[in-house]
Amino acid sequence: MLSIAKLKLIRSLNKKKFRQKYNIFVAEGHKISKEILLYSKNNIHSIYCLSDWQESNRRILEGLEDKINVISENELKKISFLSTPNQVLLLLETPQYQLEDALLSKQLTLVLDGIQDPGNLGTIWRIADWFGISQIICSSTCAGLFSPKVIQSTMGAFLRVPAYRMELLPLLDQYPDLPIYGAVMAGKNIHTAPLTGNGFIVLGNESQGISDPVLAKLTQRITVPSYGKAESLNAAVAAGIVCAVFRAQYPV
Repeated sequence: MLSIAKLKLIRSLNKKKFRQKYNIFVAEGHKISKEILLYSKNNIHSIYCLSDWQESNRRILEGLEDKINVISENELKKISFLSTPNQVLLLLETPQYQLEDALLSKQLTLVLDGIQDPGNLGTIWRIADWFGISQIICSSTCAGLFSPKVIQSTMGAFLRVPAYRMELLPLLDQYPDLPIYGAVMAGKNIHTAPLTGNGFIVLGNESQGISDPVLAKLTQRITVPSYGKAESLNAAVAAGIVCAVFRAQYPV
């Protein structure tokens, strides 16, 4: 049975201050939960699932019996952040990533400046995973990294690609020799612009673009050319195109 205390705890994790207070976050649904259970058991705080799901997944639940809470469908609805609850919800310990200097110097890093839509942020995280981008760096104005919607949108990418939240200007100043590409409306056509296999790729806020202080740090402004009449691209769509062009020239 789900206690009132546990119910309040889980529902509070929709807010950043409580995720930070308890150092845990939510991942839910069969697909993402199975991936976590197969590859990242050490970070599991607790498991809330229907009895049928527990029975169907006994093999991957071995060794976690003390963390399993079997609940009813009605109880799952009360703690779920999905419009349609999906059999299982996990509470995970927030990972403590260590920024890797070698990766910053030798590989491409996505830098997100004010991406505020959780769905966009999670999708960009997933895109980074798809294209072999080793790290993501988010400004303090981005959506919360471990909010339920962001984690759901990553489709498990958070297990493989570290993401950091920090002030961007000190970071960019720390690596003066690295190229800083910025996706803007008026820049060089990304398909013909000279690119490198390392450096920072900056993507800006959905409506305002890259902030002026970060814009001033760019060493090259790039753009995805338009062939129609749409005013702009969705931030995650733009991220996918930009990463694809870089990877076409510099495969992993």
